[in-house]
Amino acid sequence: MTTRIKWNNVIILSIAQALFLTSIILMMTLSGMVGLKLSTNKSLATLPVAMIAVGTALMLIPASMIIKKVGQRNGFLIGTTISLMAGLLSFFGIIQNSFTIFFIGNMLLGCYQGFAQYFRFAAADSVPDEYKGKAISLVLAGGVLAAFAGPNLARYTIDLGPIPYAYSYLSIALLSILSFVVIYFLKLKTKEVNNEQHFQPRSLKVIIGKKATLSALIASSIGYAVMMMIMTATPLAMRQCGHTAEDATTVIQWHVLGMYVPSFFTGTLIRKFGTYKIIISGIFICLLHIILAMTGIDFFNFISGLILLGIGWNFMFIGGSTLLTGVYNYSEKEKVQAFHDFLIFLSVSLCSFAVGGLLKVWGWQGVNLAAIPLLFFSLLWFILLVKKRYKKGN
Repeated sequence: MTTRIKWNNVIILSIAQALFLTSIILMMTLSGMVGLKLSTNKSLATLPVAMIAVGTALMLIPASMIIKKVGQRNGFLIGTTISLMAGLLSFFGIIQNSFTIFFIGNMLLGCYQGFAQYFRFAAADSVPDEYKGKAISLVLAGGVLAAFAGPNLARYTIDLGPIPYAYSYLSIALLSILSFVVIYFLKLKTKEVNNEQHFQPRSLKVIIGKKATLSALIASSIGYAVMMMIMTATPLAMRQCGHTAEDATTVIQWHVLGMYVPSFFTGTLIRKFGTYKIIISGIFICLLHIILAMTGIDFFNFISGLILLGIGWNFMFIGGSTLLTGVYNYSEKEKVQAFHDFLIFLSVSLCSFAVGGLLKVWGWQGVNLAAIPLLFFSLLWFILLVKKRYKKGN
């Protein structure tokens, strides 16, 4: 595979990521409010959002098996077909005023996310080892386009047609068709010639026992769980605090920009300063969000805090993903990638289920307080690791 084709694959995967994230952001922006409208039990309003994470967790391992069987390109095309079904089913659920059908549609989009999670790893597989962090960053940078497209698509389709929100979800079906066309042009090899293929694959237990693997799991899962828990609560919390739906949409848009704009340089920062230091920086930035959230409920507190939360997530997630690419051999990659992302979305699912109750009982500040122990645990882990590596270096 020529260098040009390799980087073309990264660009295509970045576009696919942008289209996928546009759908996810649209759902994340609106599904809590649609859930509030459709559900008779208002504490279940965030259940559809939680079902996105559940669908992802359920599909990650089957998706890795499908991708291994049919190849990355064909696996991703199957995923876009599931996304098409998700958009149509969510649209139908709103038309029928059915909370059950609606959250199943949300879960199916999560199933597509189970496939889309492998976009970044497919990009990393396409480039030399020293550029894996950069390839992952560039794929995630597709989220910058989604940061504008997702909230604006939500904003301009909410009142389209006779039933509010319905056509917002129909647009997901159209995005899925476009994604299918884009992914069709990928030129990924189903099997590479690599000396690592001759190594005897290690058991998952042995690989997970490595400190680098544990570090990747901690950075990615805690970073993602904290971010999703707070992001899920934000639109409803802002409504409770007297802000408008338009305000909430703006905050989510800037949050997503905070998540993905750093991707243009996170890979470079990792190469310059090292993965562990970037992850620690991400944890501190997430803690800055907590401080802002605890000190006020003005629009400024929400928007500045959510931007910082997005940047912190970016450093933790890209750092964790980059660490992971160095712990497995070629023949081990599917099972290790699947376990890594399964743990992420298992954590996200648990936090997403908890956030509705937390928000109802303890409010916005309670949601943020719940994130503090997770962030302090990850901070302690990485500070001790860096200290130990520094001592060895001396």
